[in-house]
Amino acid sequence: MKHFFKMFSQSFKMALKSIAGNKFRAFLTMLGIIIGVMALVILVSLVNGATGTVTDTISSLATDLITVTVSDDKGNPITLDTLDEWMSEEGIGLLAPVGETSVTAKYDSTSTTAEVYGTTPAYETINELSLLLGRFIKSSDVDNHTNVCVINEATAEALVGYTDCLGEELSLDGMKFTIVGVLEDDDTSLTSVVSSSSYTIYISYTSLLRLSSTVSSEITSFTVSAAEDSDMTTAETAITALLMERFEEDEDAFEVSTQDVMEDTMTSITSVLALLLGGIAAISLIVGGIGIMNIMLVTVTERTREIGIRKAIGAGRGVILQQFLLESVVLCMLGCAIGVFLSWAILQVVSIVVSSLSMTFEMNVPVVLIAVAFCFVIGIVFGLYPANKAAKMAPIDALHYGG
Repeated sequence: MKHFFKMFSQSFKMALKSIAGNKFRAFLTMLGIIIGVMALVILVSLVNGATGTVTDTISSLATDLITVTVSDDKGNPITLDTLDEWMSEEGIGLLAPVGETSVTAKYDSTSTTAEVYGTTPAYETINELSLLLGRFIKSSDVDNHTNVCVINEATAEALVGYTDCLGEELSLDGMKFTIVGVLEDDDTSLTSVVSSSSYTIYISYTSLLRLSSTVSSEITSFTVSAAEDSDMTTAETAITALLMERFEEDEDAFEVSTQDVMEDTMTSITSVLALLLGGIAAISLIVGGIGIMNIMLVTVTERTREIGIRKAIGAGRGVILQQFLLESVVLCMLGCAIGVFLSWAILQVVSIVVSSLSMTFEMNVPVVLIAVAFCFVIGIVFGLYPANKAAKMAPIDALHYGG
């Protein structure tokens, strides 16, 4: 064992000396490995950083929200009374129907296309809406079919021209509605994020039935929150059980969605993206490995007489094989080390540049380990043929080479 380590140490020193003897050529040889490692580490780290930021954002939006969509009511439709009954079920908090239609909203001579949502008072709490002025829909508005509406800031500024517009009347497809509330545009809930980027108006669900002929009293979409003493998993289980019982145990008749679905979808997409980018980077590393094989073949040819002399004085095939194979691995690992360092430096710069966007990009340690292992394998695979070629040379032929 001691003899092996001594031989290995000598071969390692010779490999370093050989590389140092032609620094520029060695650098050009390592360039493919350096670029490949940088591509692998940087791209995957960027994807992971972006994934973490998006996932955190999704996690902070609508944390207590379940959305139910009914595609087949089996002749037993859900109504407002049904939702009122279900709110007394264990684990379930509030339920609110969601009906939607597109209308032409008009104020004086100004008009625009807006999205109108018909719902009930519970919708405000479930979706964590923030009021800037006034109030949201009340139960009396639902019971009396009152023509009142709540608009977001974007709608107020586009139609009325200012946000302090309580009491003003809007015309929605020719039907008059009085503004009783203005929603504050913010990014603390998923609904707010969506509605703040468009012209959005909320009215009572019963008023929407009169406004739109495409919306019926049979509710096909509604939102659910968990009870105060419960959690989202319990609420999801409870509402799913109610729906299964109502729709003849047909799970295809409805769909229950939570933010976990969004997170899982985002994770799946970014995982595939990271895999694709990693594959492209791996191809770059293989190209770099081909470059190393090429230069090692040149090195073997240049040092043919040296090989002949070493064999003539007793160096065995294993010693020659080890020397050139080790030189190939050292080239790869040096390139890998430089690539990892440059990747770290670039990620630090990128993190500083995008710091205002609350995004951070850190080096992914597992990816670095994969890059190191891959470079080691490339050094062996692409160095084995040149090293074997050197080891198989006959001493007499090597000594006569070029002479």
